[in-house]
Amino acid sequence: MFVGNNWDGTADVIASSGDFARIGRVNIVPDREERLREIYLNPVKLIFFLGIRHGPGEGHDQLVDDMYTTPDGSAVVASRPSFADVVSIDLASGRVNWRFPVSGFRSDHMAVSPDGLRVAVSASTSNTVHVLDIGTGREVGKFATGDKPHENVFTEGGRRLWNMSIGEVNTDLDDPGLDFTKGDRRITVVDTATFRQSRVIDMRQRLDAFGRSDLSDSVRPVAFTPDESTLYFQVSFFNGFLEYDVAGDRVTRVKELPKNPNTSDDRKTFVNDSRHHGMSMSPAGDKLCVAGTMDDYATVVDRASLREGPLVPAAKPYWATVSGDGRACVISESGADQVTAIDFATGRELVSVPVGDHPQRVRIGHVPQGWAGPANS
Repeated sequence: MFVGNNWDGTADVIASSGDFARIGRVNIVPDREERLREIYLNPVKLIFFLGIRHGPGEGHDQLVDDMYTTPDGSAVVASRPSFADVVSIDLASGRVNWRFPVSGFRSDHMAVSPDGLRVAVSASTSNTVHVLDIGTGREVGKFATGDKPHENVFTEGGRRLWNMSIGEVNTDLDDPGLDFTKGDRRITVVDTATFRQSRVIDMRQRLDAFGRSDLSDSVRPVAFTPDESTLYFQVSFFNGFLEYDVAGDRVTRVKELPKNPNTSDDRKTFVNDSRHHGMSMSPAGDKLCVAGTMDDYATVVDRASLREGPLVPAAKPYWATVSGDGRACVISESGADQVTAIDFATGRELVSVPVGDHPQRVRIGHVPQGWAGPANS
């Protein structure tokens, strides 16, 4: 598993099951000085660079957001928000294979196609998703989204690509009465053969029809059932998640999770408008793992009853994914610089492993047998 340490620009590689022991570390910003030189010589780029640092970066540069390995495990491809690009890092030498500057001034979440050959990346300030050849970095397509594209998910064996735009999350205009200032938030679904829109979902209309006009329509992390018939999604400011029937095009259930009494209800204190941020689903589709980011816990939820299990204490958990053997949920504890595995069956913590500064995205990847880090690490 690759763990992106956003604030120090590294990725820790850990075993994907068992003891989750650390195997090696990759420097995702070996060209850091060159990139900084470009930024400081360009006043417009510098304004956005500093804006990222003092906005979504919470006073830090965002140096690694998302990452996936190539199918042969020879390279890791990562998005670097502060540098507004995607790079491929050779896992043997640690050098940059290729670099793709995204449109606009910030790169964000990515997704890899089921065959491992294409990677999609959100360019959050240009309302664009770029789709790249993972081996060469060549752009093979792109499409327009709502404001601030965020999460990307391939479905239907790679024939469809879903993007969730979250709108403006870096302002203090968080009062529900000012929700209109947050921009155009929608789910955009495209055909990956043509990159033309096949569907646009305005979750505002669906939430209103469900009777929850009080909830934000800014869709954050999501999890599909194995058959892709049902979508579970988190929204800004909410300690819980919703269930959406894909074919029926309607919200069907809502689950509110416990609040931490020590967490302020002042929306301006939530990081990037996220109260809860991070979801994954067990391979059998019977359990959901939820990261309660601002409430400092994670929990496994039974999908049939929507009953939560034990609340596992965690320091600002920012992401949730599935272990290599499918038995555990792995969360990134960005406030404790560690990742923690939670048993899907019992909902209880298995093990925690130290990683780098401010871990966020965690993804399954491949490295060569016997690999212990690049030569330049």
